[in-house]
Amino acid sequence: MQVAKLPQAKKRFGQNFLVQPAIVSRIVAVVAPRPNDALLEIGPGPGALTQALLTAHGGVEPLRVIELDRDLLANLHALAPAERLQVIAGDALQVDFHRLAQEAGQPLRVVGNLPYNVSTPLIFHLLEQSDAIVDMHFMLQKEVADRLAAGPGSSAYGRLSLMVQAQAQVEVLFPVAPGNFRPVPKVDSAFVRLTPYRRLVPELLPPFARVVSLAFAQRRKTLANNFKGVFDSAMLEVLEIAPSARAETLDFAAFVRLAEALAQ
Repeated sequence: MQVAKLPQAKKRFGQNFLVQPAIVSRIVAVVAPRPNDALLEIGPGPGALTQALLTAHGGVEPLRVIELDRDLLANLHALAPAERLQVIAGDALQVDFHRLAQEAGQPLRVVGNLPYNVSTPLIFHLLEQSDAIVDMHFMLQKEVADRLAAGPGSSAYGRLSLMVQAQAQVEVLFPVAPGNFRPVPKVDSAFVRLTPYRRLVPELLPPFARVVSLAFAQRRKTLANNFKGVFDSAMLEVLEIAPSARAETLDFAAFVRLAEALAQ
């Protein structure tokens, strides 16, 4: 599988097209699409991954793709008949994934080589609709993948880690070198799997988001400083949290205790 001629990548869309067949095959292997899956690809570009997914998918359910670049739509439409490939022109950040899942009659499996400049807001947009999604497989900037998966004590651990891990299991599946793309990006990439789950009751998510935001507002400051006016040192100690600690040392359970205390 190879794309005969790549279109000109557009900087405003953050396009870096995947061109290495071995990586495409590896992606398809870990996604492991089944014929009856409601499979949706975000940002198919010239269609390298799309073609491989069409072959592996089997086509009982049509493969759906969302593409913002209208110059690429004609080529995508030409890859397969409409009953096998549904091309949606538009911005994935504006898409109602609940509606697509309803049309499919089942939750979606989402895959994509995401533009680095929109990957984080797009992940949060999808997590807001996670009851319409089975899993997500994305090519991301390695730095973002590391932050998603980071745990306490890591310099990559922060607000993004906690907010995503509150709503999904994160697995970094394999690294991808810059030479697998055209144009060649200046950063390394990684392919990740996000599996939505409910780690918090829905009403606890807003206070959880607030305590995480406050805790990491100034990473070098202690929790006593960052929580000033919200939790005093005595309250932090009651919650078994050292006032002199910094946010990056706290595990997920500690942030849940803070969120529960704030909610009360």
